[in-house]
Amino acid sequence: MADGIKGEMVDVRDRTARPRRFVVVGGGISGLVAAWRLTQKHGPSAEVLVLESSPLVGGKLRVGNVGDVTVDLGAESVLARRPEAVELFSELGLDEDVVHPRAASASVLSRDKLYPLPPGTVMGVPVDRTRLSALAGILDLDEVARAGQERTTEALRLTEDIDVASWVTFRMGRAVVDRLVEPLLGGVYAGNADRLSLQATIPQLWQRARAGRPLLEGTQPPPSAPARPVFAGLRGGVGRLPLVLAEKLEEAGGEIRTGVTVRGLARTANGWRLTTGPANGPEYIEADGVVLAVPAAPAARLLSAEVPQAAQKLAGIETASVAVIAAAVPRAQLEGLTGTGLLIPPIEKRQIKAATFSSNKWRWVSDEKPEDNLIVRLSLGRAREESTLQRDDADLTELALAELRELIGRDVRPAETQVVRWGGALPQYEVGHLDRVHRIREAVAGVPGLAVCGAVFDGVGIPACIAAAARAAHDLDVSLRVSA
Repeated sequence: MADGIKGEMVDVRDRTARPRRFVVVGGGISGLVAAWRLTQKHGPSAEVLVLESSPLVGGKLRVGNVGDVTVDLGAESVLARRPEAVELFSELGLDEDVVHPRAASASVLSRDKLYPLPPGTVMGVPVDRTRLSALAGILDLDEVARAGQERTTEALRLTEDIDVASWVTFRMGRAVVDRLVEPLLGGVYAGNADRLSLQATIPQLWQRARAGRPLLEGTQPPPSAPARPVFAGLRGGVGRLPLVLAEKLEEAGGEIRTGVTVRGLARTANGWRLTTGPANGPEYIEADGVVLAVPAAPAARLLSAEVPQAAQKLAGIETASVAVIAAAVPRAQLEGLTGTGLLIPPIEKRQIKAATFSSNKWRWVSDEKPEDNLIVRLSLGRAREESTLQRDDADLTELALAELRELIGRDVRPAETQVVRWGGALPQYEVGHLDRVHRIREAVAGVPGLAVCGAVFDGVGIPACIAAAARAAHDLDVSLRVSA
């Protein structure tokens, strides 16, 4: 991959001399998929260029080595019940590397005690009346009774979006939010149930709410075939995905340039001009079509001059920063520890929000060095609570390990740790988010040769990002055909 852009001007507007060029800004999974789809669609009849500001592609997907064991330092799994990621694995020849987590369950902390994560819930919300007894312990007896006495009436059909906490509290009581919903939403969005959109974050329950159906229903009949695994990963880490995709993209004729920050985006008589390089020595790239696959804030800056309506909406989207601490722990210190990890809700007043026992969860991790270290991942960071992340790596690590020792009752002293900070990693899907996304896309669609994608649009998970990227590539093609 090239490190930068040579020359002051790259002019590809003369279509009689050169093929059409597409530039994708952002080399995370969204940008790479958008570029891959454009390359597949157009082949040698187009040039596809990816510009990534950091030294590496992959965005929030990254693998590292801790204690001589490979470990994911960002996302570690994909939702397997959505097709996009699993199909991309297959497309890239990774079928034989697809793995699923072990069947052991996680635990949730409630009133300083750990309890198995109960079955029969959707994002922590109980939906199976026959399994309410599994909530005991996490909720006290009165709280379980309140959840079972769900308030429901046809008059309570939702007609507009609402925050998760208000709806679930009204239906089942605040304890369900604080002790069941918050730890799961915190793991996915690093957000707050009082601000997150029911429509955008738990669409299954939004559909029930729109129809006036109760959250609690009777148990479903057993499936006729064994249930498919909910999650999937890759042997060697999900962080391999963007690396393999980047390699395939370059083999197919695409180009990736890392260490290149796009500072400006402007329309020209024939397309687009992107400004890169330092302010006192700018360099330019001209292109027919552009896909912005960057987070909300940089997307807003780049769109501010040409699509101010979209820029304004993007600028209003908050993000949460998170940190992941990967620890290689001598096996003797964790011998006999069961389960795949812990979830900790904010009400428990801890700084870590989750601990993943990676060597228990993923066979490929435990098999890599079976006689040596076990891997534990600790996650910190919630929306509007970034002060903890201001600590240096040593202090942050010791804080997280002290809490882990208290929670599991083990004197955990890692042989090696690695801290990865993901600043502004998770967009907050607050009330009205889907309407906001619709308006952003509507504004962008009015400008020929431009499309957008990324975690800010249709979901923060890998399959959702893949879907949004494929849509952006399609939208760009449609836009250019219409304007031709």
